[in-house]
Amino acid sequence: MRLLLDTHVFLWAVTANRRLKPSTREFLSRADAVYVSAASIWEIAIKARLGKIEADAAFLVEAIDSSGFQELPVSAHHAAAVAKLPLHHGDPFDRLLLAQAFLEPLRFVTADSVLAAYGGAIELL
Repeated sequence: MRLLLDTHVFLWAVTANRRLKPSTREFLSRADAVYVSAASIWEIAIKARLGKIEADAAFLVEAIDSSGFQELPVSAHHAAAVAKLPLHHGDPFDRLLLAQAFLEPLRFVTADSVLAAYGGAIELL
């Protein structure tokens, strides 16, 4: 199984946050591959700069590799696929991550229950 982590799940995984349950950590460890989108780093960098979160984007780039995850670049095909998604969720970062998950294909791991409306490829924590 190949997974794409939602931004908050990635942050929880690399900061040992207790919101990521041991069962979810085990689930991630059993995956064939776990991806972190470049869009997640972009989102973190923007939110950190605006003071919405406390995070070091450069450290998190390094944390992708040190955690055994793989970086998923954003392609023009990913960006264009956003236009085909139903408007269940308005967050542009989440919509780009979903488009990536659907195109690659990857299971999208999130705790955002609103995203369950997209069906199939969503792994709700």
